[in-house]
Amino acid sequence: MPPRPLEIGPAGKAVARAIVRARTARGYPQRQLAARVTALGRPMTVTALSRIERTVRRCDIDDFVAIATALGTSPHTLLATSPGDRGQTERAEHSRRSPVSETGDSPDH
Repeated sequence: MPPRPLEIGPAGKAVARAIVRARTARGYPQRQLAARVTALGRPMTVTALSRIERTVRRCDIDDFVAIATALGTSPHTLLATSPGDRGQTERAEHSRRSPVSETGDSPDH
């Protein structure tokens, strides 16, 4: 039986939304962005870009850096969440934190 692909997590989904937002804000169709990424030395088809944007395909780090560069932005900018995503990200982060209060004190102090 073939291995199951890894699920795309919240950061991957947020990056996919950020790619779409940045691409559309610049007026690039998917075909143009895929061509720009390919011109940077990272071959990318329109299908691959579409799958990344729809969170059907994971975006590996090399694709991510090339896409950010092709969009004229930094990977850090694409990783930063939008105001609408921030609440979901903060809730997810809070649920993964160690048992430390908001003040940074452990519960037994």
